[in-house]
Amino acid sequence: MLSQLGQVSVGVADSMMVGRLGALPLAAASLGNSIFFVLMMFGIGISMGITPLISVADGKGKTKRIASLFSHGLWINVATSILLTLIVLGLSQGLHFLNQPDEVVVLAIPYLLIITASLVPMMVFQTFKQMAEGLSQTKQAMYITIFCNVINVFLNWVLIWGYLGAPALGLNGAGWATLISRVLMMVMMGGYVFYSQRYRKFHLSLTIRNASLPMLARILKIGVPTGFQFIFEVSAFSAAAIMMGWIGVNALAGHQIALNLASISYMMATGLATAGMIRVSNQIGKGNIKAMREAGMVVFGMVIVFMFSAAVLFIGARFYLPTLYIDDPEVIALSASLLIIAGLFQLSDGVQVVGLGVLRGMEDVKVPTFVTLMAYWILGLPLGYLFAFELGMEEKGIWYGLLIGLSITALLLFYRFHTLSKKRLLEKPIVSKQVSIL
Repeated sequence: MLSQLGQVSVGVADSMMVGRLGALPLAAASLGNSIFFVLMMFGIGISMGITPLISVADGKGKTKRIASLFSHGLWINVATSILLTLIVLGLSQGLHFLNQPDEVVVLAIPYLLIITASLVPMMVFQTFKQMAEGLSQTKQAMYITIFCNVINVFLNWVLIWGYLGAPALGLNGAGWATLISRVLMMVMMGGYVFYSQRYRKFHLSLTIRNASLPMLARILKIGVPTGFQFIFEVSAFSAAAIMMGWIGVNALAGHQIALNLASISYMMATGLATAGMIRVSNQIGKGNIKAMREAGMVVFGMVIVFMFSAAVLFIGARFYLPTLYIDDPEVIALSASLLIIAGLFQLSDGVQVVGLGVLRGMEDVKVPTFVTLMAYWILGLPLGYLFAFELGMEEKGIWYGLLIGLSITALLLFYRFHTLSKKRLLEKPIVSKQVSIL
């Protein structure tokens, strides 16, 4: 959970420190991050394609397969990061056509280009991280992520305001701090994996010794739908940010604060989802279907308890939390109203992300991908637009639409895991009986 939190805490720290510059830079950060975060989460989804496969191979004791999965996954991730970088470069030239305030777009473009340069090192880091997590070894990535986030905060302080003789770069300083910290994460995690005694037996290599098209296809079969699952959800919130820009700068800044806070609990929930994915796939590798189902159900229970606590915090401290970002009374009041809705969708958000994780552990990705597309883009966003602009609910209406989308997704994904895992559990005695008869 702490490792996953580190993926988003860079943006949280940036938003908190940029917010001190005013509503305009914060709105620009919101616009830039909305685009970048969508593509970054797609990349993270692609990188997750190797984790359940490595976990299954670990359950079966196949060390050579683990090494091959790592090297194939590395080059898939490098190619993906280059492709995503080119996409962002193209999209950055079209920000003027999104009907956003001109002064926001002018600030957002250079910031977006700087943080986009961090995609390649971040995806290489993800390869090492997902490989280690597939082996149920999560602490090292956590330590490295926390350390590099501290470095990011320090560099923000230096580069945003120009301390220690550095130039005062404002919003762009936050972008450079993010880039430097992610390069450091890649170097530290890669160095640990290659020089640690723990991984020597796998004989890991940065090159693909015997390229296997079936293995590439197997990784992408999980990774690509997972990437689209993240895209459909995260891009819904990014589209919400664009609609907020139609309302005004303060609405966009308030949305950024509330979403930034909600992303903290969401990313920690993805940590539980990753743990569930690893346990589910590992038990499948061992052939223990009963333990696989129990692992999934336990993670659902854990995320409900955690997200309920987050909901209480968001609603109870809704007027205090925005003051950590900005001192504008209007933006604080607007953020506080959105945090009430954020509190309401915490349980749904947690259940749906765990549902995606445990189903990914079962290599069930196609139907969950369709569910996320339907819930967010066919139902949630259109309802948000209807509530906001046709019924006059403005920024609250957009978030009520997202709340409905999250709730439907949560119910459908929990039901799917329940039915699929129960079906496998009932099938296993029949298979065992047939084997014994043979």
